[in-house]
Amino acid sequence: MQTVIEGAHVLTVAGDEYPDGHVVVVGNRIAAVGAGPAPEWARTGRVVDGRGCLLTPGLVNCHHHLYQWVTRGLAVDHTLFEWLTTLYPVWAGIDEDAVRTGASGALATLALSGCTTSTDHHYVFPREGGDVLGAEIRAAAEVGLRFHPTRGSMDLGRSAGGLPPDHVVEDRDTILAACADAVARWHDPSFDSMLRIALAPCSPFSVTGELMRESAQLARELGVRLHTHLAETDDEEEFCAERFGCTPTQYVADLGWTGDDVWFAHTVHLDDAAVKTIGATGTGVSHCPTSNGRLGAGIARVRDLVDAGARVGLGVDGAASNEGTSLLEDVKLATLFARARGGPRAMSVRQAVELGTLGGARVLGREDEIGTIETGKLADLALWRLDDLGHAGIADPVAALVLGAAPPLELLLVNGRPVVEHDRVVTVDTEAVAARCASVQRDLVAKAG
Repeated sequence: MQTVIEGAHVLTVAGDEYPDGHVVVVGNRIAAVGAGPAPEWARTGRVVDGRGCLLTPGLVNCHHHLYQWVTRGLAVDHTLFEWLTTLYPVWAGIDEDAVRTGASGALATLALSGCTTSTDHHYVFPREGGDVLGAEIRAAAEVGLRFHPTRGSMDLGRSAGGLPPDHVVEDRDTILAACADAVARWHDPSFDSMLRIALAPCSPFSVTGELMRESAQLARELGVRLHTHLAETDDEEEFCAERFGCTPTQYVADLGWTGDDVWFAHTVHLDDAAVKTIGATGTGVSHCPTSNGRLGAGIARVRDLVDAGARVGLGVDGAASNEGTSLLEDVKLATLFARARGGPRAMSVRQAVELGTLGGARVLGREDEIGTIETGKLADLALWRLDDLGHAGIADPVAALVLGAAPPLELLLVNGRPVVEHDRVVTVDTEAVAARCASVQRDLVAKAG
């Protein structure tokens, strides 16, 4: 396959910007990028007229719970802990079909928001649910996104002082064996991998310290990354103070959970010492502004984390705490939230796009492969149409993308292959997926009683 995009405003996120530029894709790699028309040698394949459009790297989603797509719109005015205790009984009923359906809906929606790479933090494994991790992996392959699912876990049930009910947790030996099996079955460390696995105990209030420590040891033995929720709400801060006598960041750091192979979701409630620890160790952070706002969790100190040296990307979080699941919306809200904390120069529109692209690639350890438009990198690209009524006349196309309404997505390439064309997903039947999602939600809610 060979694709040429020319006439677009090209934002490389690598330092160069071409108001009338071109990109040449050969196979799954970027073969050329620069100003003006594409070279003649490239005109042997598909030529896309990019006039009136902005071309960016594909967005990278660093935190999600895909199965929650089929439990959206529930507990909409709850705190995090209230929301979790309301939804745990519903999630206990998920199975392979529900997870594959939810993942298909969420991933297709992410694609329409310019996302080319997504993680997933799946930590609910009902005993009769079947191969739910495999189900979402199959969904990602069908939709066509680059996928970084994590084998999540919970072993601290309510009877032992945790938040989740006992019937949705697993024992530690089962978890560690399943984690090792997931890596053996699916993890692909190659340069152009479409599938990589990480290990992801859920949170300090749903996982024992022993599981956190042993998961870190196992992940490092297997050469995979580590992920968990951290410092999302005041409730979690109080839980760690009462149970462990320290902050969430101190707690996980003592268990070996810092470093460039670790990334945390949220990190809303950090003191100066926590910001310094995360930054000094090069630990990654997934900022989830929409979800944090939806649950009233607060505003993360993103500017401080970036300045401290942390690797920061963006995540939409679970669809049940972000009903829209638009990664582009999180680029916008990251800009607005940073400015709400630190003034109008706390986050520029280009810095926000960098968080959503190269920042996410760094969090996942893939900055040499994706996140910028450079020769030799993988062809994960988003072409946004900005000559429509909502955007025409905005002087700066990057400001139009970030601060304006969500624009139509003219083309989304993942690994050089089209996933979205003319604002329509071309890999799956989204109408059929939508109908199936609604049916699955009705069944899950009815089953929960």
